[in-house]
Amino acid sequence: MEFKDLWFKIIDYSIEAKSIISKYTHTTPVSVSSTLSRIAGGTVYIKYENLQKTGSFKVRGALYKVYKVLGKSRGVVAASAGNHAQGVAYAASIFNIPSIIVMPETASISKIEATKSYGADVILYGKVFDESYRKALEIANSKGYDFIHAFDDIHVIAGQASLGLELLEQVGDFDVILVPIGGGGLISGVASILKYRRPNIKIIGVEPEAAPKMLKSINAGKPIEVDIKPSIADGLITKRPGDLTYTITSNLVDDIITVDEEELSQAIYFMLERKKTLVEGAGAASIAPIISGKIKLNGLKVVALSTGGNIDLTALNRIIIRGLSKLGRIARIAGYVPDYPGQLKRVLEVIASHRGNILDILHDRSDPRVPPWHAKVIILFEAPTNKTVEDIVSELKSEGYYFIIEI
Repeated sequence: MEFKDLWFKIIDYSIEAKSIISKYTHTTPVSVSSTLSRIAGGTVYIKYENLQKTGSFKVRGALYKVYKVLGKSRGVVAASAGNHAQGVAYAASIFNIPSIIVMPETASISKIEATKSYGADVILYGKVFDESYRKALEIANSKGYDFIHAFDDIHVIAGQASLGLELLEQVGDFDVILVPIGGGGLISGVASILKYRRPNIKIIGVEPEAAPKMLKSINAGKPIEVDIKPSIADGLITKRPGDLTYTITSNLVDDIITVDEEELSQAIYFMLERKKTLVEGAGAASIAPIISGKIKLNGLKVVALSTGGNIDLTALNRIIIRGLSKLGRIARIAGYVPDYPGQLKRVLEVIASHRGNILDILHDRSDPRVPPWHAKVIILFEAPTNKTVEDIVSELKSEGYYFIIEI
C-alpha cells in the first residue's frame, strides 16, 4: 500500500477506533513533571499509559482489531511474551470470543498468569519469540482463527492512534513528542494523527541500543533485520520493524534516538522514586533521553509517553539495586583489615558516622590472596549520596584501612 493511502486509512479508522475502545479503556492521565522540565529546559508532560487497562497501551490496538473481526471470526490467536498477550486476551474476553496466546517458554510467570486471568488459553512454545510466532500462525491456520499481529496491522495501528487523539484533547498544542519504538505500531499510529492535525509537532522515536531496528532500517532505506541483545526494555526488542510501520515511520517521524541500559535503569528508578509510579523498561524509554540530557527543549513543550508498567518484580529488584548503585545510594567496598578484635568494629563505626546503613558483610580469612593475619572484608551499605561513599573510603584510608569502591 502506498504511503498516503495507508496514512489516510489509519486516520479514518482511528476515529472509529477511539469511539469503540473508549468504552473499555481508561483515559489515562497527563501531568507536568517539574523535575524533568527543569532538566530539559522546557515543559515536560508525561502521559501515563502504564495506568491503562492491562497495564499498557497495547490494549488499544488489540481491542480495535478484535472488534473488526467480530461476526466473521471463530476466535483469535496472538504471539507475545507480554503486553500484547494481555491486550488480546482482555479484548477477546470483552467481545466474548475464544483466544489462544502463544508465549515463549521463557515468559515471566507473572505475565503468563495475567494473560490466563483474562480467559485466554495460553500455550508455552519455543525458546524465543520467533518460534512462538510461527506456532501461533500454525494454530490460527489449523483452527481457522484470526491472527492478531502485535504491530504490523492497519487496525492495530489505528487503535494505537487513539492515544494521539486523546493527547490532543488533553494537552492541545505541544512542540515535541517522545515515543518508544518496538515494532513501530504505537509511533505509526500517533504520528499519523499528530502530523495530520498538528504538522509542526516534532515526533522523536526512542529505541534501545540493544535493538535499533527502525533507525537502521530508515538509514538502509528499507526494513531490515538487526542483531538484538537482551534489554531491560524487553517490550521494545524486535529484530525487524513491520512493513506498514516502516512505511509510516520513515515518512512521518522526524528523528530517532537510542538509549542504553544505564539510561533505561535510571529512568525506571526516577519514575519510581520521584513520580511514585511503576513503569517497565519500554515505558521508561521516553523518559531516559530527558534524564540523560540527550533532549534539550529550550523552552519547548514535550510529551513523553510512559507506555507500560508490566515489569517482573524480580527484574525490578535488580533494576532498583542497579539504579541505587549508579546514584551512589548503595555501595560495596572491599579491603583487608587486621584480623584481631575491634578492627571490623572500627570500620563499621566510620560507615555509621556518615549515616551509612549496613546491608551485608562478608568476612573471609580463607582467601589465599589475603595477607597473613588479615581478613578480607566486603561491605554492602546504603549511603545518602555518592560523595558519602568517597568520604567513607577516604576516612578509612586515613586510619590505615585500605578499601576500594566496587559499586
